Amino acid sequence: MRNYHKRVVITGVGPVTPVGIGKEAYWDSLIQGKSSFRRISFPEKDMNQYRSQIGAPIDGFDLSHFVVRSKLSKHLGKTSQFAIAAASLALKDAGIELVEDDLGREGLHKHTGVYRLKELDGFQVGVVLGVGVEAMDLMEHFHERFLSRGPKGISPFALPNIYLSAITSHVAQYFSVRGTSYAVSTACASATHAMINSFLQIQGGAEDVMITGGADACITPYVFGGFDVLRAMSIRNHEPQKASRPFDRERDGFVMGEGAGVLIFEELDHAKKRGAHLYGEVIGFGMTADAYHLTDPDPDGKALGKAVKDALEMAGVHPGEVDYINPHGTSTLMNDRVETRMLKDVFGKLAYQIPISSTKSITGHLMGGAGGVEVISVLLALEKGIIHPTLNYEFPDPECDLDYVPNQARQKEVRIGLSVSAGFGGVNSAILIKKFEE
Repeated sequence: MRNYHKRVVITGVGPVTPVGIGKEAYWDSLIQGKSSFRRISFPEKDMNQYRSQIGAPIDGFDLSHFVVRSKLSKHLGKTSQFAIAAASLALKDAGIELVEDDLGREGLHKHTGVYRLKELDGFQVGVVLGVGVEAMDLMEHFHERFLSRGPKGISPFALPNIYLSAITSHVAQYFSVRGTSYAVSTACASATHAMINSFLQIQGGAEDVMITGGADACITPYVFGGFDVLRAMSIRNHEPQKASRPFDRERDGFVMGEGAGVLIFEELDHAKKRGAHLYGEVIGFGMTADAYHLTDPDPDGKALGKAVKDALEMAGVHPGEVDYINPHGTSTLMNDRVETRMLKDVFGKLAYQIPISSTKSITGHLMGGAGGVEVISVLLALEKGIIHPTLNYEFPDPECDLDYVPNQARQKEVRIGLSVSAGFGGVNSAILIKKFEE
């Protein structure tokens, strides 16, 4: 009989970000406030067509630095590549040994499983990842070829690798994971929704270990252009390093980044038996919908606030016990205003006493992968006792008047941290993490 009250801990983290790949490099950039925003360009595209010309791409990424090459890898879009690299980092960080399995499993094609997880039952490991717009780099490439050559210009590998579910299928194949496998797509809340679903999988006894978080590679001509015409991105093209400025009065939009944040969620007893390092415990979550607008957040922030309240209530945590909040914090005019209003509504006067810092001020907005890297930020704050800053906070906004940890990292003991995510369509999610205690 399944135990539906299992405790879920986090034992591994794998950030793949524009400011650092791997826990140490990522953490160093966070606490030192090193961003990587710059002017970008697309081959054969006139950038003067774009109002915004700023992004945070990952330069020089090579999947072979993280996993062995296989027949599978040459057909992957960047989103799947980021996810596989981040999963590899997270598994290794969790102390889960990867054994090369080039022969594949009996009765299946060679290279079906490039690795297997030593001493773990593949059926007790699942993968649920968030993704916003899977493989748009492949989609746009093959669309151009289709326009010029018709169906003959499309590779037979194109369509299977463009599906949203391809990201989890690729990770499952690479690591011989045979439990639950599916993708979650809720715009910028995707990774947090994926983590919540992974928490429920373990709590309900379906799996012992979940590979979760999210990934996205949206810096493509079409997706970038789509957000550009929505006027959602900063046009501070003359000084890219100052373009992402959450909660600052002069903010004018987000900066698009790319990458992945993958974590290992694990049932507590299973983790203890392995002697795993415990970063923290998932103790609560909330999910709601604004039911208001396809792109704009509900100005009153009530639904977003309900998600946060639900997370606190599930955990039995008083608002005064929250030591740190990692907000959605996009640097858009409406989001930051609504989020500030929501935090005041949920936490009352206590909202002014809780440090709040936006990871997006450093990494840019990783879209479907954002929640993953932001929960990693919370976990490292719990472990290190340091809160990373909100960069470029120079001009106070009367409507955004909380403690945003401006420009300098701050030492503070963090026992409970909250991460908030929201996405287009009014999808809201919140997840509450606690330093592990027996």
